[in-house]
Amino acid sequence: MSSTSSPSPYSRKNPFPATLKTNSKLTSPDSAKDTRHYEVSIAGSGLVYEPGDSLGVFPVNDPKLVEELLAVLKFDGSEFVPDPNAQILPIREALLRHYIITEPSKQLLTAIAERDASASHLATYIVPEAKEHLEKYLWGREVIDPLLDHPDARFTPEEFVKLLRKLQPRLYSIASSPKVHPEEIHLTIATVQYESLGRPRKGVCSTFLAERVSDELPVSVFIHSAKHFRLPEDHSRDIIMVGPGTGIAPFRAFLHDRKATGASGKHWLFFGDQRSETDFLYQEELESWHKEGTLHRFDTAFSRDQAEKIYVQHRMQEQAKDLYAWLEEGAYFYVCGDASRMAKDVDQTLHDIIATQGGHSPEAAAAYIDAMKKEKRYRKDVY
Repeated sequence: MSSTSSPSPYSRKNPFPATLKTNSKLTSPDSAKDTRHYEVSIAGSGLVYEPGDSLGVFPVNDPKLVEELLAVLKFDGSEFVPDPNAQILPIREALLRHYIITEPSKQLLTAIAERDASASHLATYIVPEAKEHLEKYLWGREVIDPLLDHPDARFTPEEFVKLLRKLQPRLYSIASSPKVHPEEIHLTIATVQYESLGRPRKGVCSTFLAERVSDELPVSVFIHSAKHFRLPEDHSRDIIMVGPGTGIAPFRAFLHDRKATGASGKHWLFFGDQRSETDFLYQEELESWHKEGTLHRFDTAFSRDQAEKIYVQHRMQEQAKDLYAWLEEGAYFYVCGDASRMAKDVDQTLHDIIATQGGHSPEAAAAYIDAMKKEKRYRKDVY
């Protein structure tokens, strides 16, 4: 399981150079989204994982953006600079693999303001009380934007990289079970692409996986253990899963795993996205599980299939009586996906259901949920 007699030599500090075997679109061409299914081979790595864990992926920045940045800075790319670990290498390589070149750092904005008189306003965003102004300014801007706006701000290569932050790995919920795919890891990722200030913008890691990974360019990966997001040790316990959009990923892993172990507990999934015709991720597999009885209850919410938007929390409310009955019988409740809105709305709906169906006051409903958390029956994987 999570420990072996000979642990893998690969980790966050020493990631495994994995091969991307499969890169397929889950959304249809008419979808407003580009959500993909990936299969990463970890054969020969010795890496082990469990449902609920995440895969850490070290991205490589977009070479086109790196070249544009070098041109704006008037560097030829061969100048030697230190990376964040003080290793000396050409700046082109440093910008590709080691530094964040999307969101500008406060240090960079301050340095530009000091070097270009027309950029003095940037300094006003750096003070703590200007946090909202800074967030508004940064939205849709990359490192290249303030440099284009303020060409009088000049840097040596070494000065420039010292103003950048270290490029960090991205964590993605694993969408497979090692009992079914022992030498593979499946991922469910929405490709981030949009336009801002007249320039196309791309998610660093999502477009790296979607567009640039090849046999010649492997994916550096590691396992991020998530002990807070595990299946019940007792296979007879029922589980309720709320996972709209890419939040479906760990629940696909859960269902693969529970089917493989012949778990006797029941499974209830709430899944949602924009449109059933274009955004029904893993539709065939989920409907097959529902038909055969692996998935005992299956509720979907496609927000744009009707005039009034319907989300997973609305489906929960519609099934309030049965949902409360499952909780009373000891079911585990899981949520995966967007932390800023969805998870908060689902949490509020859960409070409301417990209050109304159980005849509890708001305070008693909150105490009921606190007890679930203490029993580790309410688990979240939100981002």
